Amino acid sequence: MATSTPTKPTFKSFVPATETRPELSARALILGAIFGVLFGAVTVYVGLRAGLTVAASIPISVLSISILRAFGKASILENNIVQSTGNAGQSIASGVIFTLPALIFLGFDLEASRIFALALFGGWLGVLFMIPLRRQLIVEEHDNLIYPEGTACADVLIAGERGGSFASRVFLGLGLGGIYTLFQNDNLFALWPSQPDYQPDLGTQHLLKGSAIRADCTPEYLGVGYIIGIRVAAIMLAGGVFSWLVLMPAIYFFGSHLSSPLYPGTVLITQMSPSDLWRTYVRPMGAGGVAAAGLITLLRTLPTIVGALTQGFKKTGSGKSAATQVSRTENDLPPIVVFGGSLLLILLMFLFLQFKPIPGAQVGPLANIAAALLVVVFGFLFVTVSARIVGIVGSSASPVSGMTIATLMATAAIFLVKGWTAPAFGALAITIGGVVCIAASNAGDTSQDLKTGYLIGATPWKQQIAIMIGVIISIFSIGATLNAMNKGLETFQRLPKPITFSLDKLPDGVQNNGHFTGNDRITLTSHNADHAKEELSNARQYVLLNAIGSTTLDDGKYLYNTTTGEIEVQWIQGIGSEKAAAPQGRLMATVINGILSRKLPWALVLLGVAIVVVVELLGVRSLTFAVGAYLSIATTLAIFVGGVMRWMVDRALHRQALKNIHLEHEASLALWHSDRSAWLAQHPDFDPTDPTHADSTGIPLPNTITARDATIESEVSPGSLYASGLIAAGGIVGLLGVCVKLYEAATDRSIPRFSEHNPLHHDPVSVVMFALLAFSLYYFARKPLKSEG
Repeated sequence: MATSTPTKPTFKSFVPATETRPELSARALILGAIFGVLFGAVTVYVGLRAGLTVAASIPISVLSISILRAFGKASILENNIVQSTGNAGQSIASGVIFTLPALIFLGFDLEASRIFALALFGGWLGVLFMIPLRRQLIVEEHDNLIYPEGTACADVLIAGERGGSFASRVFLGLGLGGIYTLFQNDNLFALWPSQPDYQPDLGTQHLLKGSAIRADCTPEYLGVGYIIGIRVAAIMLAGGVFSWLVLMPAIYFFGSHLSSPLYPGTVLITQMSPSDLWRTYVRPMGAGGVAAAGLITLLRTLPTIVGALTQGFKKTGSGKSAATQVSRTENDLPPIVVFGGSLLLILLMFLFLQFKPIPGAQVGPLANIAAALLVVVFGFLFVTVSARIVGIVGSSASPVSGMTIATLMATAAIFLVKGWTAPAFGALAITIGGVVCIAASNAGDTSQDLKTGYLIGATPWKQQIAIMIGVIISIFSIGATLNAMNKGLETFQRLPKPITFSLDKLPDGVQNNGHFTGNDRITLTSHNADHAKEELSNARQYVLLNAIGSTTLDDGKYLYNTTTGEIEVQWIQGIGSEKAAAPQGRLMATVINGILSRKLPWALVLLGVAIVVVVELLGVRSLTFAVGAYLSIATTLAIFVGGVMRWMVDRALHRQALKNIHLEHEASLALWHSDRSAWLAQHPDFDPTDPTHADSTGIPLPNTITARDATIESEVSPGSLYASGLIAAGGIVGLLGVCVKLYEAATDRSIPRFSEHNPLHHDPVSVVMFALLAFSLYYFARKPLKSEG
């Protein structure tokens, strides 16, 4: 006799499959495209500076609900299209900034056409490969794979459909953060210093000389710190403190007596500022630490990756045939789109590599076909892994960088066997790894979006088209922002001591790139912050030298004076500088250089590896610590302040929750004593013999509440929404400042700014203003949201 198995309850979406509502409308696509452009640019700006990215789907959903509501009644499915289209910008930007800045560190320019092509290939691969995976991951494993961000986003959309409105808190953060940034940013009005700075030099022994305590007091760092929480922010700051208050003063202490530069430095340690010490010695250590931590993370998640692949192939092999009549909520784009699109992308990748090769890395058609196939193979592999992992741990914890490292190591190993070890082949490896990274990043967010769609009852093929449109639109702003930041944040620094060189006998690793082709008139800064800036009016008469893996010069670009025969100026690119450190890009360049050129400052790199091993043995998340050690303490300290605000809000919420329980219990006891039958009617499950229900005399006990229950911050909490507004404000107005600087460089005109001698231009004022902004976050995070019907 056959035994019956319990049937699983049928899932019902918010909008039934039999119901049709407005969805893929023109207004939804246009608004989503605008958000894609904005949040793509903001993600590039914040990610390059902070080394972190923040999910955009919930802020976009919140804003979409209010904006579309202002134009008449909007469907929940339209709001879902807006967030799916807009979120594509954030996911593509994350993949781009993790990899393509490595081209700068390898000595190559960021060409707009290359960024556009690679972002398009990777973005569409991520979407196309998710189409056949949607049913098995989103539908069949609905109970097993939670997709936390996707589920939270669905909750926001459903609440909005029922009359809830949360956008006022996002707009408040956007407004206050924007006004603050206008007066704080150096490129805008600069009413007070953007970065208070204290450089200790204590006593006759010059204690802590070489260190610095500084904070980049921007609203985006405050918002990022609040969202990631005190634990992660504290570990990042610990890395920064170790680098800036332990390593750097130690380097100065032991190196101050040297009479010649210490490799890889080119000037005496006594002539170096804290920023120079960080750039020359700490950054290679940090890169080695980030690389080691990335590999450890990859090894730790290897069982999950293998399990994800095994489950994926198993489910694919046992997939059920589609029903004749597919319902609206199960209608994906047809298989011909997946296979045809994949073949088209292979062809486009081949044509791009064949006719737009990396200068110095020209290979034959067969090799280019192999490279295109390699991208698709690794792409499908890691799209499958990424889509499953984010369903368990969320997008923020997905080891995309680890998967990219694995791709780069495999690609570089093939190049090494082939003898392709020139720097140009490192850039080619980054091209392959970049597409895979973008595909994996976009697949993770696409799976979250499809989960949202499944919960609310969206039409899959319409959502997939919206995401692909979002990819196309957003990559324009991503490439433009990347180049604008590299140009707008660049500086030209006069070397404290010119270096004599002969152009006829350049040392190994130094290339002559011809005459400098930038502006003929440039502003020079000095290693000593107290020295005034100076103008160089004949820059185009200088020769541009590019150092990659040289034992004589730090990696970077330099201006050589043919008249004196000396290198006089270092051209510091915006990306890679202290203001936009791009730690993941540096990590990728370190991996490539380590395998192909083997010309790294290995002593420093291995020190970074050893530090990460110690941190792992202490049971601390080494990747977070390593990123903090690599970034400037100005970044990690500002992020930590946001984390402290989160901790204070959590404590306040916990106290309030306990107070509410106490008041409720007192009211409950009053009813217990006055009308016990009424009390028992309200509490039918009460058991006086249960020690968790009543004390030894039979009187009811208060409901228990744990710290976690009281302090849990949901994705749609007042603080998270206000912090999202601060991040958007810092990114948008900060980018406005970059554009102003580019305008000034191109036209030789300056916008009116407050003088550095105005009474508010002092470090204590900067600290006070940042403290006020932090207090606003604490205040509005505790103020409840109001629903608007």
